[in-house]
Amino acid sequence: MSDLTGLRALVTGGASGIGEATARLLHARGARVAALDRDTAGVEPPLVAVRADVTDDDQVRTAVADAVEQLGGLDILVNNAGIGAAGTVADNPDDEWRRVFDVNVLGMMRVARAALPHLRASEHAAIVNTSSVAATAGIPQRALYSSTKGAVLSLTLAMAADHAREGIRVNCVTPGTADTPWVQGLLAAADDPDAERAALEARQPIGRMVSAAEVAEAIAYLADPASASTTGTALGVDGGMQGLRLRPLGT
Repeated sequence: MSDLTGLRALVTGGASGIGEATARLLHARGARVAALDRDTAGVEPPLVAVRADVTDDDQVRTAVADAVEQLGGLDILVNNAGIGAAGTVADNPDDEWRRVFDVNVLGMMRVARAALPHLRASEHAAIVNTSSVAATAGIPQRALYSSTKGAVLSLTLAMAADHAREGIRVNCVTPGTADTPWVQGLLAAADDPDAERAALEARQPIGRMVSAAEVAEAIAYLADPASASTTGTALGVDGGMQGLRLRPLGT
């Protein structure tokens, strides 16, 4: 188990799903952790709650400054805040494309931009972005979402190059279909939720959805100073979805 004692971490989208699991895991490993979210009602001590909408630059700058003040500095940024979208390129109007990119890509940029001055002062600075297997695998009905996560993957590589000589490592995780509140919402809206869940589980070679806790473990690994030589890397947590092609059962 890694030891993050003494490090200070900010997790966006930290009130639920992967963000909440990550914030709690980093704290359990010894870090002081702030969770940034639009709704922080579920964020309880010892986590520090900071409220911001990542589409609002003023809110982001204020929240990051507040987190840094309460934590006493910043060593780790987990850029996890994001929203989903379903449909083909024909199904979402322009405003929806702008909204999802504003949250998933520009929101990530805004938080990183506000955090960089503080990360530069750290001896163990790390940024971990949440991308998706949808960045590199064609998934039906995810044109808009996949586009944003592809941008996150490219942004991760560019940031890793830009900040390597400043001592700031930048990596991302690429989860498969994770059992998060957004996916649970999709299932609830499906005509046959049980059949839809079975289909989502079946497309991952391990036969089930990824858990938020499993993604959090990967994020913690990338954030750990023990991973000091790991930067510009996309770590898959996708149940084999990207790389494996299993034969059907019985063949």
